[in-house]
Amino acid sequence: MRIQQFLEHHGIAMNPFAEEDAQTDPVFKNRCRENTFHPAWDKVFGDPSDPATSIVFGEKGAGKTALRLQIMGRVADYNAQHRIGRLWVIEYDDFNPFLDRFADRLSARKQRDPAKVLADWKLWDHMDSILSLAVTNLVDKLLPSTHATGPSANRIDADPRTSLDRPQKRDLLLLAAFYDGSLAESHAARWSQLRRRLRFHSWRAWADKAIGVIVTAVAVGLIVYLKKWDWLTTVWPYLAVALGWAPWLARFSKAHFDARRVAKNLRVLRRDTPSIRRAFMKLSGRDVWGQPIPNKQRTDDRYELLAKLQGVLRSLGNDGIVVLVDRADEPHLINGSVELMRDFVWSMLDNKFLKQPGIGFKLLLPSELMDHLHRETRDFHQRARLDKQNMVPSLDWSGEALFDLANARVAACAKNGEVPKLRSLLDPTVTDQRLIDAFRSLRVPRHLFKFIYRLIVAHCNAHTDSQPVWTISRETFEAAFAVYSREQAAVDRGLSV
Repeated sequence: MRIQQFLEHHGIAMNPFAEEDAQTDPVFKNRCRENTFHPAWDKVFGDPSDPATSIVFGEKGAGKTALRLQIMGRVADYNAQHRIGRLWVIEYDDFNPFLDRFADRLSARKQRDPAKVLADWKLWDHMDSILSLAVTNLVDKLLPSTHATGPSANRIDADPRTSLDRPQKRDLLLLAAFYDGSLAESHAARWSQLRRRLRFHSWRAWADKAIGVIVTAVAVGLIVYLKKWDWLTTVWPYLAVALGWAPWLARFSKAHFDARRVAKNLRVLRRDTPSIRRAFMKLSGRDVWGQPIPNKQRTDDRYELLAKLQGVLRSLGNDGIVVLVDRADEPHLINGSVELMRDFVWSMLDNKFLKQPGIGFKLLLPSELMDHLHRETRDFHQRARLDKQNMVPSLDWSGEALFDLANARVAACAKNGEVPKLRSLLDPTVTDQRLIDAFRSLRVPRHLFKFIYRLIVAHCNAHTDSQPVWTISRETFEAAFAVYSREQAAVDRGLSV
């Protein structure tokens, strides 16, 4: 018999268990995201008016990605209801572009060994990556001619020309010069467009160049007017012109060397010296020098730049920032290796970084890292202060919670007017307690969905359309459960090896 025929008989319009990944699961995204939560949801999400850090450890399939999507959905709802005090979301879950650019900066010998690449990755590289995602998304929102990227929850309704004061416009232009990572058009073109959008002008940026032009024009004019052609054979006209251009040359040299150092030390981005230098030269020296510039391999400048970004976002109606960190096991350099994951993630476990006012980090990490966490030194735990980070050591699901989850998904897929339950698909001899016990051994939603899908397939394959059977027998349930349990045990043994 057909699966759809079996489901429609019970008032179910679509298969609730066909998808296993929340990222591509239409049942979750369209029907369950708003009302089906893990028991630890409140601890993880917290209060959106005062974002806080949470660290969650969960095994594959436990629902970390679902948590991330639910946080995104709740933040989008919160932002839609508040014109001020909104949250700015940074999805830090695609690490490959940053790791690729970072590896390109290293020697060929190091590039061949992922462990050596990740051993060089530091906290400031994470901060640069996060700043790049935030600034790129912000610039996209502010430039009406570009297609906005990034989380749809982020909103900018305020006019930056009136909402930002002059120092904040300068801060935004400096942040864009360092961190705008859009590939839609050239970096220089976007930066100039942003400067025009902000109506930021600095006549002082042209003063030294104007002095050079005026001195040159005066020297040439005097020679022509007085017809002192013999002056061209002396050093004085050239010295006068050189002195006239000296302030501009001094600023150009400083801008060039600082731009080169920035391009060198932004290891996760492809930045070229000329584009950063041009941005420096279009700002006056008093607007640039003395400001935090990421031209060293240290966190101090990055913390100050994060604070400046917060100030800009606050003036545009976003009082808080939420950084969602997920899929740490997926980058090709890591490829599921627990040791490489540890090398990549551990630098973020720093109390100063995680407890910045107005920023909430949601770290959704693989459960395999917990073993390494327990083996760390006292100094590491003093630096991380995990006791202050709303840590969820294990994203566990009880049998009862999985039973409720299965029923919620079945109800979400109901046809109009129907109220189906998982119970109705099974023979009464399969008791609720037996279901709860079986689901408890499955541990996570992904295994639950896989098993129920296989169970339905096994039942439908055992019967014909002409002689349908509308309930799954206890024998079929036990046989399918035994086969799935053996397969999963073999997989777990392979992973542990």
